[in-house]
Amino acid sequence: MDRTAPADTTATPTPTGAPVPDAPGLLDGVPRQRAGGRGSCGTVDPGVREPTAVETPRPRFRTPRPWRLLPTPTGTPFTFGYAIVLGLTSLISAYADPALVHALLQGSSTDVAHLVRTPELVLVGSALWLAGGVASPFAIGFVLVLTALERRIGGLRTAGVFLLGHVLATLATEVPVGLAVLAGQLPGSSLHRLDYGVSFGVAAGTGALAGLLPPWLRVPLLAGFGGMLLQDLFVFTDPMTNWGHLIALAIGVATWPVVRRWQARGPGAPGPVRG
Repeated sequence: MDRTAPADTTATPTPTGAPVPDAPGLLDGVPRQRAGGRGSCGTVDPGVREPTAVETPRPRFRTPRPWRLLPTPTGTPFTFGYAIVLGLTSLISAYADPALVHALLQGSSTDVAHLVRTPELVLVGSALWLAGGVASPFAIGFVLVLTALERRIGGLRTAGVFLLGHVLATLATEVPVGLAVLAGQLPGSSLHRLDYGVSFGVAAGTGALAGLLPPWLRVPLLAGFGGMLLQDLFVFTDPMTNWGHLIALAIGVATWPVVRRWQARGPGAPGPVRG
């Protein structure tokens, strides 16, 4: 009678790190029973998550939108409304009776005589006219600069920068004229020098906008605009106004710390609440 040799019950130790061989009897549904997460039949174990491919982010290119260079009623209401007013006054100065136009401009002029009598009226009235018409460089600069500035810091803040440059540069150029007349250095007719337009406000807005642009745009803007102002000053046709443009540009540059904080908060963000 043959005798069957007893089965060897001693398990052969599996080397550390060696793959686990497929063996029946493992429980289905228990995660990580197989290396690689697959069962003996090649099916994925329910508890094992399949690795997903990592997608490389593609660089985003902004589509050029040239229409954003122009003001709109909803996007830039301050610049849009102001541009309409300037367009209407330009039509008046172009087609109205010349005597009426001269009277309106003289009454809005920020000369020394008017600044002494009605400073608030002429500081506002003088900014309602375009010197040189709608084709002048400052008229074009008004639309492009104030639109770009308002999209970054909002309408009220843009109006504040414009008004700051307009008022301070006007006073900085007209007060010395008054003092020179009192000292006998200039004739009395200099007190009635015709002075109006939006150029001081545009120059201040240009200086402020430069602080919000990257360096590769900031440097050419300041160099080109500042070079144009210096060239006008060297021609010496209207030195007081030309000095006023440079002063207004410097005022705009001086607002960089403020306008950068405004841009960081967003165009419509409220200021800090003070107790």
